Amino acid sequence: MNLNILNTEIQDFIHSNLKSDIAILLLKGIDLEGANSKEIIEQIEAKTRCEKKLPTWYTTAKIYYPNKLNIEQSSSEIAAAYKCDLISGNSLIDLTGGFGIDAYYFSQTIDNVIHCEINTELSKIVKHNFNTLDTNIKCLNESGIDALKRLDKPFDWIYIDPSRRDDSKKKVFLLSECAPNVKTFQNLFLKYAKNVMLKTSPLLDITATLIDLKYAKDLHIVAINNEVKELLWIVERDFTGAITVKTINILKDKKQEFNFLLNEELDALADYSIPLTYLYEPNSALLKAGAFKIISRKLNVYKLEKHSHLYTSEDLIDFPGRRFKIEKVLPFSKKIIAKENLTKANISTRNFPLSVGDIRKKLKIKDGGNTYLFFTTDKHNSKLVIICSKVL
Repeated sequence: MNLNILNTEIQDFIHSNLKSDIAILLLKGIDLEGANSKEIIEQIEAKTRCEKKLPTWYTTAKIYYPNKLNIEQSSSEIAAAYKCDLISGNSLIDLTGGFGIDAYYFSQTIDNVIHCEINTELSKIVKHNFNTLDTNIKCLNESGIDALKRLDKPFDWIYIDPSRRDDSKKKVFLLSECAPNVKTFQNLFLKYAKNVMLKTSPLLDITATLIDLKYAKDLHIVAINNEVKELLWIVERDFTGAITVKTINILKDKKQEFNFLLNEELDALADYSIPLTYLYEPNSALLKAGAFKIISRKLNVYKLEKHSHLYTSEDLIDFPGRRFKIEKVLPFSKKIIAKENLTKANISTRNFPLSVGDIRKKLKIKDGGNTYLFFTTDKHNSKLVIICSKVL
C-alpha cells in the first residue's frame, strides 16, 4: 500500500481522469512524484467501477482502492444495505471480508464487527478506508477460520462470502469448491454462532445446495434491476422447520417482494387459462426461486402453460414482475402476423422453439418501440404470439 497515492496532487489527477482513455494515459505517461503510472492507473480503474456500485466510497475523499478485481467481486451498496436489515445483536465476524462493503453496512446495526482478510495488502487498504469512513470495525489480517478458532468465543452472527475462484483463478460455484469450504466447516461455524449468513453465487443450484447445507432457515434471492446478484442463506443452529424463500427485486423506485415456504411450491397446483386481459412476466428472482405454481395460488393468476412461466388475469393486480395489457392474441403464423404491419417491437420468448434473433429475422421486426410481443405456448400446446402494451 503506497500512501503517497493519497497526496493531494495524485488524488486530483485520479479524480480529473476518471473518464479518460486509459490507453492514452499510458501512452503519454504519468509524471507524478511518489507513485508510478501502474499504481495510479490501478486507482483510476478501480475507482471508476465504484461510481454506481459503491457511491459512498466513490464520493469520500482519501479512499484507497485495491485491484479492480476486488471491486468486481465485492457486494454493491444496495445489496449490502439489504443484508444489514436481516441481522441484529451485538457481535458479528465476517470471515471473508474482502473490500469490506458488507462489514461496513453490518457495523451500522451491530456494535462489534470483526473483518477478517487473509490478503495482507487488502487488509491494510480496508483498515485505512474504515478509519477514513469513521467506523470502529476491527480488522484482522488472517484466515477467518483461524481467527474463529483463535478467538474461541461466541458471536451473534457469522457472515461468509466464500471465494468462488480456485487456485488457477477459474470461477467455481459449488460450496465444496469455494474457500472456505462451507460444507466442511459448517459445524465449526454453528459452534461459535447460532446464526450464519452465507452469500453464494446466483448460479448455484438451490436444491443441490440444500442437500449440503445443514439447518437452513431462510433463502433470500436478491435481484437488482431484475438481475439476480446474490443468494443469501440464513442458517440457524438446530433449526428444523420449513425453509422460507424470500425473493426481492430492488428497482430504482420500488421493491418487488414475494415470499413462500419451499414445501408450498412442491405441493401447489397451478391453475391454467388462455390469455385473458392482462399478462404477467415474473421477475428474475421469482424465476430463480422456481415459484412457478405457488404464485398462481397466492396471487390468484392463471398460468398459460406448465413450462411457459407467463401468467394472466382478468383484473389488474400488483405483480412481482412486468405487467402488460393484452391487445391481441394470434396463432404463430408468418402470414397472419404480417397483417399487423409490425416493423418495431420488444420481443420475448417463453417455452418457444425459436430464439428472439430467429424471430426478428423471420418476421423482419426491429427492436424497440412501445409494442411488446410474447412468443409462447399455451395450455393446448399451441404456439402463439401475444401482442401487448406495458402497464406501469
